[in-house]
Amino acid sequence: MSERRRVLIGVLGVLLILAVLAGGLITGALITDYNNLGTLTRVISLVDRYYLEQINPAEMVNGAIKGVVESLGDPYSVYMPPKMYKELQEQVQGSFGGIGILVGQEKEHLTVVKPIKDTPAYKAGLKAGDLIFKIDGKSTEGMEMDTAVNMMRGRVGTTVTLTIYRKSDKKMHDFKIIREIIKVPTVEGRIIPGTKIAHVSIVQFTSNTDTELERTLNELEISKQKGIILDLRGNPGGELEAAVRVADYFVPEGPIVYIDYRTEEEEMYKADNKFLNLPLVVLVDGHSASASEIVAGAIKDTKAGTLVGTKTYGKGVVQSLYELQNDAGLKLTTGKYLTPLKHDINKKGIEPDIKVEQPENAEKDVQLEKAIEIIKEKMD
Repeated sequence: MSERRRVLIGVLGVLLILAVLAGGLITGALITDYNNLGTLTRVISLVDRYYLEQINPAEMVNGAIKGVVESLGDPYSVYMPPKMYKELQEQVQGSFGGIGILVGQEKEHLTVVKPIKDTPAYKAGLKAGDLIFKIDGKSTEGMEMDTAVNMMRGRVGTTVTLTIYRKSDKKMHDFKIIREIIKVPTVEGRIIPGTKIAHVSIVQFTSNTDTELERTLNELEISKQKGIILDLRGNPGGELEAAVRVADYFVPEGPIVYIDYRTEEEEMYKADNKFLNLPLVVLVDGHSASASEIVAGAIKDTKAGTLVGTKTYGKGVVQSLYELQNDAGLKLTTGKYLTPLKHDINKKGIEPDIKVEQPENAEKDVQLEKAIEIIKEKMD
């Protein structure tokens, strides 16, 4: 059989394989881009025929699919091979554990935004601001956040080693941490001593966050209070629907967020009738991202409250999760969200109404103090 014949058969074979694995049809654009597909197939054929070591065809196909997704240049779109996708499902079902930290991105490395109280990371001594340089000896430089998070998760009782750089002493430290099931409330609340001001912190948005918020507000007897500070600092986001249900408490009736798609009609989520209508300040920072920006953006656009702190992260896109036919998974950016006034904040962030920097290693929470001052002014 001639090489040309093999390549032609290979092109069709790879097209079919990729289409079946993706659980969809081959688009006309891909079929007409014959030259690039032919090159891909020729590379696979040459590797299969001449490469020094024996290769695994399944791994090559997985690599090709991963390359397709990585070519998008989108850090939030990720192909998960079968093993990674299975681990994700097991984590959701509760048979996998973690160490209990909220993470963000600082330049080329991950950073610890907050260790959750009473979790393995907290007990081990990890601190906010620690830069994660290695996970089990593997450098995190340029690593996708999803990959890093999955590496830190694992079976309960197993150990993960984090190599971190601590800015305060300018030294590297190794932390060996035993994974546990992490079940942490997403909402915390208190009344600021000597005031009628409720301070409510939301650390992330899950399916239970609005229920936790309602319970917290009831415990704080919110109807008897004179103002509320909503603390979204360090909140990396979470579920879109959860953010909408939370925002319902803090914005008047009307749009909360618009979702803009390339191939579908625009969606609009709106507030109904849970509006607390109290003097409100929202604390935000550079780690307030995604779902927390939906809430903050809705509050700012509707003038329902005052944003205090520093500019938010700027993640204004929505991901959908697809299960593929080879037991793999695909997390794909499918839309972007716009604030009630149709502001696109992706890669831009949301500027606070009042900018207040929190000095590193400061003994006082100057951002919270400013929020209390503003609430008292609104109460007068």
